[in-house]
This record gives sequence, structure tokens and C-alpha cells, in this order.
Amino acid sequence: MVKIGIVGAAGYTGYELVSMFARHAAAEIVFATSSSNAGQRMSDIYACPFDTPLIDPANASLDSADVVFLCTPHGASATWAKQVLGAGARCIDLSADLRIRDLRVYEKWYQTHTAPELLPRAVYGLTEIYRDAVAGADLVANPGCYPTGPILGLAPLLRAGIVRGDRIIIDAASGVSGAGATPSATVHFVSVHDNYSAYKPGHTHRHVPEIEQELSAAAGTPWRIVFTPHLLPVSRGILSTIYVDLDPAWDLAHILRALEEAYAGETFVHVLPAGKLASLAHVVNTNRCAISVVSAGAPGEWIIVTALDNLVKGAAGQALQNMNVMFGLEETMGLIA
Repeated sequence: MVKIGIVGAAGYTGYELVSMFARHAAAEIVFATSSSNAGQRMSDIYACPFDTPLIDPANASLDSADVVFLCTPHGASATWAKQVLGAGARCIDLSADLRIRDLRVYEKWYQTHTAPELLPRAVYGLTEIYRDAVAGADLVANPGCYPTGPILGLAPLLRAGIVRGDRIIIDAASGVSGAGATPSATVHFVSVHDNYSAYKPGHTHRHVPEIEQELSAAAGTPWRIVFTPHLLPVSRGILSTIYVDLDPAWDLAHILRALEEAYAGETFVHVLPAGKLASLAHVVNTNRCAISVVSAGAPGEWIIVTALDNLVKGAAGQALQNMNVMFGLEETMGLIA
């Protein structure tokens, strides 16, 4: 049995992890922490059958775990990661602290880094792209929810060298759970219900450098994106609409074939056939990412639509997928495809 620790287990992502490990045949939770709910059980907070006790983070025995999942805020995770590694456990961080390889870029978009020496050690945990590196890692930086779909949809085309122009435009819409469990005025029911709104448009959202980093790595040359997120009046799911110029010699059949070949044998990436568009219904409550392609009506102009569940493939599910790879387990264990 792989012994699991979860730091910050009372949030939405932590709850997803607890529910997944309840059906995982080769892992057991040895501790789960919560600063604000210590002394309670998961079933005291959520309407669920999980009686997982929540302890104060200060009482977590890091050396009792084989791997620790950090569901902690940006800025706090890097310090926790140092402690976890120092205790001899592996670490999967679900914050942004270790995703950005360039320290200057991280500190421009976030804050002063508390453990910059860990950046070269962290493996970016987009499993389908970095599986071999994840398998040998002791520190994995789980991707952000917004970046996962666009990176999966674009990486094979960038590697093929068929993307043209000097920028890629991405519109993405997320369910309210993407804002986390801590309430704020913008995610109150009266603000979200019967509403649909954009926020942090253009080049201002913190996921921009992560997306640009990974698209540039796939292409081998720098890429700039224009990214506008939106808040959907649903609980979960992300739909990304990507506007891209491709080599006019490539028709729909060639584009779909490139994507299908890139993800052949991948359980959790579904390339939809011509005429089908990805939707939240394809992915909610699964670890699946659905990818679809449609013409924008002019030669070389295409629209790629990706969909995933922000709490599963966009967070906890992808983290568990990475853990399975790290410990040589069946990659699908505990996950719904």
C-alpha cells in the first residue's frame, strides 16, 4: 500500500482526493490536515460517507507517508515541499509554486519564491506529455486547471510545426468551484446565477505564463497567448475555445490524425471525430480531457475546443494519475475515464 498524506484536505481539491482514494486499491490515507477544520472529520464538512479525520498541519507526521499531496495556497506550498522532501517522502504540489521554471517569471506573476532551489527538481506533471519524467520524480508540480486543456489540444500541433502567426487566442470558461471553497462576493449564488462574466482578460491571469511556458516548450520557440477566462454558472468543468492559424496545407483529417496519433493509447484524452464538439457533458466527474477541432471558415483558420473537469483532470485526478505513474501502479487506479 502507498501511504498518502494530504495537506489542506478540506478544500474542494482535497475532498476530491479523499473520494478518489476511497476507491483506490493500492493506497491508504495516513493523514489529512486542515488548519480551519482540525478535529473534525470529512463527513462533518461535506455530505459524504468519508470519515477521514482532519488534523492540525503542525501534527502531520510527514515521514509516515510515501507521498504527500499539497492542496495549499501559492506561496505556502514551496515551504511545505521542502519539509516533505526532507522527511523522505515524495511530493505532488497542486499550487503554482513549482510550475514555473523561470524564477523571475514566477516572481513577476506571483510573489517572492520561498524555495527557488526546488524549481530545477520539480517535474511539470502533465502526465500525457511528461510521463517518463514523472515516473522518476520525487517532486511533481501538478498543472493548473486552465492550462491543461489548451496545452493538450495544442502541443501535438506545435510539435508538428504547423502553427502559424505570432499569438494564440484562448477563451476559457470555468465552473464556480475553480474559485475554491473560500467564499467571496464574486462567487456568491446571486452573483453567479443567470450570469456569465469575463475576468482578468488578455494577458493578466496568473495561468498565462504557465500556458506560454508549455506551448513554447512544445514548439521549441517562444509563443504568446491572449487568454480570457470566464465564470460559468455551473459547479464544475472548464471549456476552452482556442483560435489558431495552421498551415493551410493541413485539412481537418490531417489535424485530427496528428492529435489521434499523439494520444493513441491514452485513456484520459479523447479526440472527438469530425463534426463533434467537446462539451462539459463529455467530461464532468471524470479524469477525461475531450478535444475537438472545427474550421473557422477560412483557409488555415481553426478552432480547437477542449473540455475537462477542473477538479479532476484539472487538479486532483491528474495528481492521482501522476502518483500512479510515480509508484508504478496502473495509471487508471482510483480514476474514472
